[in-house]
Amino acid sequence: MSYKHIYFIGIGGIGMSAIARYYRFKGLDVSGYDRTPSDLTAQLVREGIAVHYEDDVKYIPKDVEDTLVVYTPAIPHDLGELVYVQEHGYRVIKRSRMLGEIASGQRCLAVAGTHGKTTTSTMVAHILTDCGEGCSAFLGGISKNYGTNMLVSHNPVVVAEADEFDRSFLQLFPDVAVITAMDPDHLDIYGTPEAYRQAFLDFAAQVSGTLIIKKGLPVKASDTKAKLLTYSYKDATADFHPEGAHPDELGYFIYDLVWPGGVIRDVHVGIPGWLNAENSIAAAAVCLSHGVAPQAVKAAIGTFKGAQRRMDIHLNTKTLSYIDDYAHHPDELRTAISSMRDIFPGRKLTAIFQPHLYTRTRDFAGEFAAALSGVDKLILLDIYPAREEPIPGVTSEIIFKDVTAPEKVLLRKEELMEYLENEPLDVLVTFGAGNIDRFIQPITEMLKARLG
Repeated sequence: MSYKHIYFIGIGGIGMSAIARYYRFKGLDVSGYDRTPSDLTAQLVREGIAVHYEDDVKYIPKDVEDTLVVYTPAIPHDLGELVYVQEHGYRVIKRSRMLGEIASGQRCLAVAGTHGKTTTSTMVAHILTDCGEGCSAFLGGISKNYGTNMLVSHNPVVVAEADEFDRSFLQLFPDVAVITAMDPDHLDIYGTPEAYRQAFLDFAAQVSGTLIIKKGLPVKASDTKAKLLTYSYKDATADFHPEGAHPDELGYFIYDLVWPGGVIRDVHVGIPGWLNAENSIAAAAVCLSHGVAPQAVKAAIGTFKGAQRRMDIHLNTKTLSYIDDYAHHPDELRTAISSMRDIFPGRKLTAIFQPHLYTRTRDFAGEFAAALSGVDKLILLDIYPAREEPIPGVTSEIIFKDVTAPEKVLLRKEELMEYLENEPLDVLVTFGAGNIDRFIQPITEMLKARLG
């Protein structure tokens, strides 16, 4: 790359920060803006990346020819810094284009899908690292094995979480890819479920070597030039599937993995729940198709610790447990709740959910209500707006009114901690993609104090 400076607008995002770290590793001068400080921005600063939190053009490098500006579409289009660089001759590209440029010229292993992307891609990166091959990985969450959302290696293999938001994944041309789900989302971007699914078919057409899909997804061999294979946790006709899958007493799954090359006996998944067993099959399929040895795949799945905010267990006793999960789509909630019922059979499940985006709440209110009705008690918070302005008539109430859980309560997030102080709890889970993560530490500390 011929640039000396790379300036990120929205540098604190999970995907943006990974790319910022990558170019810092490559020796470039990296800096950027974000709206609010966070653990991620604090880590960037510790790594020598300058971050500021005011929309002010004085921080932008002045040598236009030697500066590349990268922005995320999650920021407002009228942000002062973005308008300035667009009007003053800088080269300005989206994050997805930047990831595409990094991946081009290297072997790309990509994980796409409405849900399961982060856990599966983080597991793929762990398998490649654990077996000694190495990879550069751009992840949508913090790997608990490595404490980061970005791994770097001189091995020319890139593991990418292929995000469908804003059609970002169409910047990637993977050698091996997996599609985990195609349940419609981001209808504010796509307009219709059909357009959403078509984007995945467009992505499938860009895969050159092997494409692995969850069995049952509407992708045909004629949709891709790649070799098409399937995986499934439940369907024994899939190319990659388990035999004898069962949980141990703590909810960690064990199975024999059947794949086109034979059977890998006695795979132990390092994180609990059937959903993570399914994700491990997808990750194994990618790595086996890439050429990793079967026993190396088995060993790494057993030592995988998961990703932060993905079925993330912070406290686990027989009388009080607390899990945090990023689920923010009805299907994610439904499968996460199902998996938690397996891990904690017979226990009372209380869920705190913060809806993410007004448009998503509006488009899927009924589906959210149905999914959340699967818990024993729901604590529903106000909508986290992220990049959106309020929509008249769209509040958490349009979900709440149709929830049929035995107990439910509607709260503002400012009321949450005081409410929990007096709440009898057994298994508590926080769900959402907004700033509900700010409650993880105080909830954990409060519950630990309750245990004494």
